[in-house]
Amino acid sequence: MKTTFAPFDVAHYLSDEKIITEYLTVSAEDPDPDIFLLALGNVSRARGMAQISKDTGLGRESLYKALHKGAHPRFETIKAVLNALGIKLAFVSTKTSEAST
Repeated sequence: MKTTFAPFDVAHYLSDEKIITEYLTVSAEDPDPDIFLLALGNVSRARGMAQISKDTGLGRESLYKALHKGAHPRFETIKAVLNALGIKLAFVSTKTSEAST
């Protein structure tokens, strides 16, 4: 008897805002930019690609292509998707500040 497994789809587990935010944060810190694109695509699928497409004004096919491994989407596209997801992009310094004396 051969055992078969259903494909794992992380999008099924992205139902909570805190989980989504942490997932995107961790993926953005990975040195491989494809990891962030994959994560952004997974979150978009979890929220509904048709709705994200409508909210960004981009076609579904264009969205799938932009959030695919090896894609090089424009910054405006990433911002539009994040905005449609209700996610704010924030920056944190990795350098420690030294007080001037």
